[in-house]
Amino acid sequence: MTEKLTLGWEEWVSLPKLGLPAIKAKIDTGARTSALHAFAVEPFGSNDRPRVRFGLHPIPNRPDVEIYCSARVIDRREITSSNGETELRYIIETPLRVGPREWPVEISLTNRESMQYRMLIGRHALMKDDVVEPRHSFVQEELSYDVYKPQAAKVPVQRSLRIAVLTREPDNYSTQRLIEAATARDHVVELIDTRRCYININAFAPEVYYDSVPLPRFDAIIPRIGASLTSYGMAVVRQFETLGTYCVNTSASIGNSRDKLLAHQLLAKHGIGMPVTAFASSPKDSDNLIEMVGQTPLIIKLLESTQGRGVVLAETKKAAQSVIGAFRNLNANFLVQEFIKEAEGVDIRCLVVGGKVVASMKREAQTGDFRSNLHRGGVARAVRISKEERETAIRAAKILGLEVAGVDLLRSQTGPKVLEVNSSPGLSGIESVSRKDIAGLIVQHIERRAHPIVRRPRRA
Repeated sequence: MTEKLTLGWEEWVSLPKLGLPAIKAKIDTGARTSALHAFAVEPFGSNDRPRVRFGLHPIPNRPDVEIYCSARVIDRREITSSNGETELRYIIETPLRVGPREWPVEISLTNRESMQYRMLIGRHALMKDDVVEPRHSFVQEELSYDVYKPQAAKVPVQRSLRIAVLTREPDNYSTQRLIEAATARDHVVELIDTRRCYININAFAPEVYYDSVPLPRFDAIIPRIGASLTSYGMAVVRQFETLGTYCVNTSASIGNSRDKLLAHQLLAKHGIGMPVTAFASSPKDSDNLIEMVGQTPLIIKLLESTQGRGVVLAETKKAAQSVIGAFRNLNANFLVQEFIKEAEGVDIRCLVVGGKVVASMKREAQTGDFRSNLHRGGVARAVRISKEERETAIRAAKILGLEVAGVDLLRSQTGPKVLEVNSSPGLSGIESVSRKDIAGLIVQHIERRAHPIVRRPRRA
């Protein structure tokens, strides 16, 4: 049996599915339909499952505190306001909590910025036996706007998210799996070709444009930016960060991982085990570089190398000098690195999501090759990693600032050595080997981190 409520003409209410833990509402039995303040209202999703995303300022006179919500659209109706104006509004249905009771209500979305109350509760939202006392205020439990302070507990809100994947490869396995995993959890994924984005750098109205049209606001961005587009891709990600969009990996963390020299310096600074590595710019330093790293064979690696391309094994000192000379003639930046012989062409890929190793695999090079990358024909197998290997992978991702990372380790006689940290790890091999829903784990991580509250700097 539904509990009867006695209400004042104004009450504290919450809309838990919208991520609104506290908002003051006016109870108006003269109004038929309930209304909620909304700006930047954007429809998204498919025709058979339409959704709407919108922002609101829950605290009157505090435009710096914004909350972004999303909900399923159940209708679109013409609503006539108290001043006689008719407006076509989106109608959503969401649970409303007042005091001890929670029940679903229909709410129209409209801009109430000039209104004292961000929400109006009409008579259709009330139960038959509810009583409204027009001379009383806050009969039910009083809440507080303190829940919107930065230090307040951030409880994940189960809501439909609008997620964008920045990628130039819409049909590859990883992209399709992310779409599949997000859709299964009632989210909407849109694919954005990073090359077709351009940005409007503006202090008050920053935008990301796509084919001459401003992109809508997204709850989260999954950057999967190719090495050839790193610099421009980082600029696009930074712009989304400016907009308050949650980015799975930030522009700074992508830069940390893509610049192999910087990555090695950061990892070394924090005591992470790595193969001995040397870098220089003078062509006269070739012999010193080789001696610094140790005995041949050794690895010579382009700073921009990915998927095993631009990585050379020099078996002898003469071969190393030749490769170094060739790279320098091309004005290419490169590292000279110790060859871990005991690894025997095998490395360990650890997939880190949100500070945890969620899966790992062993990659073995083809006969006659030292590169274990799956793109180079390497073979993946399941593997159990040690506690030290797990902790090393987690620390490496954290040092570079990556929330989703593929950390490649070598097993050496002196413990695990970090070979590389990838900010856009492929999912095909590791999902196949581990038989885990890695894409689903990434989406769940986004749900925990894509908090609806965005705090803007106050204008002077």
